[in-house]
Order: sequence, then structure tokens, then C-alpha cells
Amino acid sequence: MTTARRDTYTPETLLSVAVRVFNERGYDGTSMEHLSKAAGISKSSIYHHVAGKEELLRRAVSRALDGLFGILEEPGATRGRAIERVEYVTRRTVEVLVAELPYVTLLLRVRGNTRTERWALERRREFDHQVADLLKAAQAEGDLRADVDIRLATRLLFGMVNSLVEWYRPHPETSAGVEAERVAEAVAGLAFDGLRTTG
Repeated sequence: MTTARRDTYTPETLLSVAVRVFNERGYDGTSMEHLSKAAGISKSSIYHHVAGKEELLRRAVSRALDGLFGILEEPGATRGRAIERVEYVTRRTVEVLVAELPYVTLLLRVRGNTRTERWALERRREFDHQVADLLKAAQAEGDLRADVDIRLATRLLFGMVNSLVEWYRPHPETSAGVEAERVAEAVAGLAFDGLRTTG
């Protein structure tokens, strides 16, 4: 049975198992032994696919980061007034989070103890800065309340979005796309009804 599983194991399925174990045990609390047991394959079979657990971590957080940075290149994030672009980015961030929940959860839990974690934290900061720049532009265009502190607004906005990893669990009878859209709508409504200028 182990041989059959080893033959059908792919880097993608191994990554999925690793992310689950990292989220359950914490990255630092996970050994290659834990990963091999969870995957049902030998440690040497894992090393056939990757150099070690840090490579698995890098692949996992890269998947989450690629999803987030991909949003910034979409037409909705690059065209139109800044307030519309930042609202679009917020909605899409929620959708990516829902679609890639285990991967984004892991990304949000990295603490900077390894080179990969420090790289991931730096990339996250870069994403946050780009969104903060959009909020500044929206304020300059007169669509964002002048009394809003941009740094605070950025932190509150991402605090609300990122909190999804702590409480959101997919509903088995609802399609992921419909559910993601509903959650994104709620987040954007709560955030931007308070941030937009009125009148």
C-alpha cells in the first residue's frame, strides 16, 4: 500500500499535506517525521520531491503571495478611480483568501524565524504598502474621508480581511465562488461605507 501511494504522490499533494500539518503544529513544531507520517510516505520519498521542510514552506507561502500580487495586476486594480481600485483589491483579496485558505493561513502565521519566513513577511509588507498607496490616492482624489489616518485604515482593513483565517470555514453545501463573493461583499460594505466621503 505504501508503494502504491508513493507512486501516485505528487509535489502538489505533498504540499497540501505539509500545509495542513504546518497549520496544525506550527512550522517550528513540525519535523520531517511528522510530514512523512501525515503523508504516509517515507522521509526519503519526501526528499525525492523537495530539499526539506523549508522548501515546502516557501512553495506554500509563494502560492498565497502569488495569488495576492496577481490581484494588483488585474484590470480592476489598475484602472479607474483609486477608491474603486482599492475596493476591488479588497474584494479580490477576500476571494483569494477563501480560495487558498490553508495557504493564506500559513502565510499569516509566519513569524520571521527562517530566511523564507522573513522573505514572506517582507512580501506581505510590500503588498500592504501598495494598498496603502491606493488609499492615499483615493484620499487625494477626494473619495476617502480626509480625517482618516491612512496607516490606521490600512491596518484595520487588513485586520478585518485577515481575521477570516481564524473563523471562516467553507460551508459544504455552498459553492466556494458564491460564498467568497458573499463574504467579500460584506467586508467591502463594512469597510468602504465608513471610509468613503458622503454626498
